[in-house]
Amino acid sequence: MREQRHPLLCATPGTQREIVSFHYGESGGRRVYIQAGLHGDEIPGIATAWYLKQHLLELERAGRLRAAFTLVPVANPIGLGQHWHGTHLGRFHAPSGQDFNRQFPQVGEALVQSLRGRLTQDEAENRRLIREALDHYYQQIPPATELASLRHTLMRMATQADLMLDIHCDWEALPHLYTMPHAWPEIEPLARWLGSEVQLLAEISGGEPFDEACCEPWLTLRSHFATEYPMPRGLLPATLELRGVRDVSAGQAQQDAGAIIAALTAGGYISGEVKAAPPLRHVPTPLAGCEYLHAPHAGVVLHHRHPGDLVKPGEVVAEIVDPLGDKVTPLVAEHGGVLYARHWDRFACAGALVVRLAGAIPVRAGNLLVE
Repeated sequence: MREQRHPLLCATPGTQREIVSFHYGESGGRRVYIQAGLHGDEIPGIATAWYLKQHLLELERAGRLRAAFTLVPVANPIGLGQHWHGTHLGRFHAPSGQDFNRQFPQVGEALVQSLRGRLTQDEAENRRLIREALDHYYQQIPPATELASLRHTLMRMATQADLMLDIHCDWEALPHLYTMPHAWPEIEPLARWLGSEVQLLAEISGGEPFDEACCEPWLTLRSHFATEYPMPRGLLPATLELRGVRDVSAGQAQQDAGAIIAALTAGGYISGEVKAAPPLRHVPTPLAGCEYLHAPHAGVVLHHRHPGDLVKPGEVVAEIVDPLGDKVTPLVAEHGGVLYARHWDRFACAGALVVRLAGAIPVRAGNLLVE
């Protein structure tokens, strides 16, 4: 195991944050990148990453790693440190208001120019050239802010991978995941082992989240050059949502870490007995099929349905109660689906997102993610 420290750009004099990465296995073959805590207040993934750290060290000592692994247990030291009067607020960057998992750079078009005329008829050599070009790009583009340096550091490591796992959680939620349609066949074992209840697929979800930004250069290069050169498939991304933000325990984190190791073993990244995977809880559905229910006015949130419920069109999912004006407004599902996530607050301001349902039919377009 090798530990590496990546200093971030200092935001103010006397402060210095860093990202710490742990590296296992030997280079030369496939590569796996795993990070947790990109939203700094999402602790379930950080706990799971700590158990993964122990697993990977033992597997390396036993000679069972069949890929090079990079693990970043705390991907966002900025957000991890944002506390106001006892409340941890790590989803948004306090100085700029930016979501930590949005606005990652898209670098594919720049790489098209740098690789034009250099690619070969050897797929493995093209993979090496692409990785080299990616690393060179980040070497040549210095970040201007602490937040940019965090994004820069994470992207430089993650875009080198064959498989990238970004571990998150939601407010109150079932275990679920996001990935891209072309990646689903290889991500499916993760869904099975983690007991993921909802699998949300989208080619482009909007907002430039980390997982799609990591995959973008590989897809862009393939779209430009696949008719001329044998192009590698490139990076497979998955964002794993490990239930709700308060679902943190030793037992749960151990179980999730073990599930990830089992899926990686099934994928050939780790040698060992490949056990029969649990059944898939639900087939994948389009991210565009998610129905978001918002509060039309402020009030107390009274839930009628709960995570895991299958909601039919026309059903009341929750009510918004104005305790002064006695206005009671039902939140009614228009399309229906599995109730997979809801906000933890039991008081909603006007316009607040309260509940999310996963349906099988696309009903939305444009920016598909929660802002």
